[in-house]
Amino acid sequence: MKVATAQLDGPNAEDRVVATATGLIVLDGATAHESGTPPATNYVDHLGRELAQRLDDDVPLSDVLRASISATAQSLDLRPGQSPSSTVVLLRGAQDGVDVLVLGDSAAVVGLRDGSQVSILDDRIDRLSIPEATEYRARLARGTGFDTRHRELLERVQRQERVRRNRTGGFWIAEADPDAADHAIINTYPREIFAWAVAATDGAFDPLTALGISWCDIAAHTSEQLQQDLHQCSYWERTVDPKGQARPRSKRHDDKTLAVLRT
Repeated sequence: MKVATAQLDGPNAEDRVVATATGLIVLDGATAHESGTPPATNYVDHLGRELAQRLDDDVPLSDVLRASISATAQSLDLRPGQSPSSTVVLLRGAQDGVDVLVLGDSAAVVGLRDGSQVSILDDRIDRLSIPEATEYRARLARGTGFDTRHRELLERVQRQERVRRNRTGGFWIAEADPDAADHAIINTYPREIFAWAVAATDGAFDPLTALGISWCDIAAHTSEQLQQDLHQCSYWERTVDPKGQARPRSKRHDDKTLAVLRT
């Protein structure tokens, strides 16, 4: 297996990418919009290290994530509902195939040898139907930009998300509750059909989708070329969509991470 990675930090630098002997780890720490919410920087650092210690073990990815969340929560003395959180994408090459885990609104795209592609998306947070989230996206689409009212709405959204986090009927994310690992989306692709996989945080996935850049092309890129892809995303945000009208989003610029695993 070959790997390539690239990152472009936004204001918070809470994305992480870690390569191990057999795979890749991509994390996207949740930005703290709500007053009193701890930043995710320390959390993703610890979770990334814990995952890296376990990813190459011959155990299910859900067990890898469960143990890593538990160890991180214990190390940082975190409590469910009061902890920073992070999305997780795990890519791991095994003897019989390639395992993919997605938890939260980062994404993985898998390319198969027949030329087809599979997008692995966890959209449960987008299905919460929070009125303030609908309102801030509608305001951005009207051209209001990232103003004071926008920031107020984000705080309200985060409060609503917090009470629905890691609950049945809500959404699941890496935080302080190891049971979240049981709700991750996990797929395995036999080696004879697997060609490549791309992991992307939403700060990269959304603008790359808007730009129409082929995931197959991205999968063939070197780390340097992936970095150019991310700069193209940032340029698009600055010059084409600076107010978030074409792609309503919480922040003008977010951290951006791409990771590729290929045969």
